[in-house]
Amino acid sequence: MSYLKTRIKDFLNWRNPVMDIQKHLDEAAGWILRAQKATPDDGVAHSYDFKEDKWLASYPETTGYIIETLYKYANRFEKPEYAEAARKMALWESQEQFDEGGVRAGKMDADTVVPTIFNTGQVLFGWAAAIENEKENAVFIDSITKASDWLVDAMDEDGAWRKFASPFGGVGKESSYNTRVAYGLVRAFEVTANRRYLEAAEKNVDYVLSISHENGFLPHNCLSTPESPLIHTIAYSVRGIYEVGLKAVRSDFIDLAERMAAAVAIAQSEDGSIPGTLNTNWQPDSKWSCLTGNSQMAINWLRMALASGNDKFVDNAISSNRFNMSTQVLDGDNANIKGAIKGSMPITGGYMTNRFPNWATKFFMDALMFEIEWREKKQEKPQGKNGDNS
Repeated sequence: MSYLKTRIKDFLNWRNPVMDIQKHLDEAAGWILRAQKATPDDGVAHSYDFKEDKWLASYPETTGYIIETLYKYANRFEKPEYAEAARKMALWESQEQFDEGGVRAGKMDADTVVPTIFNTGQVLFGWAAAIENEKENAVFIDSITKASDWLVDAMDEDGAWRKFASPFGGVGKESSYNTRVAYGLVRAFEVTANRRYLEAAEKNVDYVLSISHENGFLPHNCLSTPESPLIHTIAYSVRGIYEVGLKAVRSDFIDLAERMAAAVAIAQSEDGSIPGTLNTNWQPDSKWSCLTGNSQMAINWLRMALASGNDKFVDNAISSNRFNMSTQVLDGDNANIKGAIKGSMPITGGYMTNRFPNWATKFFMDALMFEIEWREKKQEKPQGKNGDNS
């Protein structure tokens, strides 16, 4: 399908048939490998620009957390080629890591080459997964230790990270979505047993809790407009707060994350999509949907169900998954888009306009695997659209 046809189709809200979850998951996984092969190194291409018909350079930040997704997929479905791809990504991340421990901001072809907090935090997930999955893991232990020490040392006394902000995005230096970095430190703690990392993670979420609004809204929580943050960064912060709450046994953190998740659930549209941005009162503030954020919220809602046994958000998660599944291209001969998830629906929307960013497909895979896990826990067969076993 051409870019122009896709643009027209999206404008008319013509979506695709929803098939078996496994089909959608497998096609997404295949696209991730093609995105890795589209670069001259072992990283994953930042995105495919459909309008310009070109792959962008590798992106260390998101390659980092793609690693854990591929290991999970490989182990669950006995596909060792995905574990090998993940291993190569993890080694590449170690090779590209700065000596002091940080990970670079931006893509590999960026003119400015500096370490940044958020990107470093995301690669912790990949190194943690590599440590857990590879017998020869000394290099990954060294990398995660250097990176985690660098992050802890860079933290301000109040628990915020203000130094080493990205030169390519973000408003201010106190980004609330850095709770996703705190979650990365939880993973580092889990594979190294260094309590300093867990203590730093808890300190960061304590700071974010202290600045949260009464309705659960977080300031400083967007790449561009903090008064109307992206669901992408909202979802980052929800997951970070929740996971640190679980590991540190902090009911106040868990309560905040659940209140935020409930507010997003109320804003969800009937078709399962979530408005791309929400204002300070959790009201929709855009007419397009951020597909990455849809998947991330599905993950958050399902994670809460699996951790708590309370399924109050499961319908929201499944609805969000089905919407994103209906935007995925499963037919045609364009391997650059087959299996991938767009930045926005419609493709001209305000997030990653005209692009298929690698992290949209990564989180889509995670969301589907979480749904499969939840259904197995409930001893149900994974279902297709409207609950049918298609």
